[in-house]
Amino acid sequence: MSHETRVGVLYTGGAFLFWGLTPTFWKLLKEVSAPQLLAHRIAWGLVFVAVWMSFRRRWPDLLAAIRRPRTRLALLASTFFITVNWGLFIYAVNTDRVLATSLGYFINPLVSVLLGLVVLGERLTPRQWLAVSLAAAGVTVMTIQAGQLPWISLVLPVSFGMYGLLRKTVNADAVVGLAFETAALTPLAVAFLLFEEQRGVAALGHISVLTDALLVTGGAVTVLPLILFTLGVRRLRLSTAGLLQYIAPTCSFLLAVLLYGEEFTITHAVTFGLIWIALAIYTIELRATLRRRPDLENAELPAVSLLED
Repeated sequence: MSHETRVGVLYTGGAFLFWGLTPTFWKLLKEVSAPQLLAHRIAWGLVFVAVWMSFRRRWPDLLAAIRRPRTRLALLASTFFITVNWGLFIYAVNTDRVLATSLGYFINPLVSVLLGLVVLGERLTPRQWLAVSLAAAGVTVMTIQAGQLPWISLVLPVSFGMYGLLRKTVNADAVVGLAFETAALTPLAVAFLLFEEQRGVAALGHISVLTDALLVTGGAVTVLPLILFTLGVRRLRLSTAGLLQYIAPTCSFLLAVLLYGEEFTITHAVTFGLIWIALAIYTIELRATLRRRPDLENAELPAVSLLED
């Protein structure tokens, strides 16, 4: 393994590990409402990403992206989807549904394949069809047993899949895109926080110094893993990065079952089992495709998230 590859694995693996352990951070802020946590995450995220953009002198790249109408429109759309993803993730974690987020992010690669079919008109191979069908069977089992769709586990990967799809269409890397998204959302986030302050239910400055520090740190929790991912993924082969992405939902799965004691039933076992078999088939197909098309190994992965997380 070359030095560049080792560095890439370290950075990218660290990013996915960070995302996978993120529930432990948001759990510390369980007494703060999910909308307020989302607003603070956006506002403080802008502060931290602005520091990085200044350090790396990336502001001209952001201005260039804003000047392109199609890029600006795509980034506005991606802003909507990442807001849904962030907000739902925080809500799920703080209502003791970490297992649902894990299932959602295990499904995510298969949702991306399906979106490629529906949105881009891409053709699926027989193995990809089998993987998607097994994932659908897993969701069906969960739906029948629960009597309702596992909506968190579906909305998370769909919103993130749409986010990644949109970000693939723009000439802006992950950090520049995040700068646009947080800058676009921060006026709304600040207005909401001021409204909550006026209502007398704001968290910042009213619970504890530790809570205030954690709310501010939420910005770093959003930006740091994305920077690690950006630094690492370009040093890796696509197949390697594709395998590393399973670190995050695996960590969340272990946290949910072993640390937080969330119920893991026979239905969960069947559902996760079908999803894991589907992912094994998907991974085999990915490796086979890359053997046939070695030029794809250097393709850049879609923007990842902020698993976000």
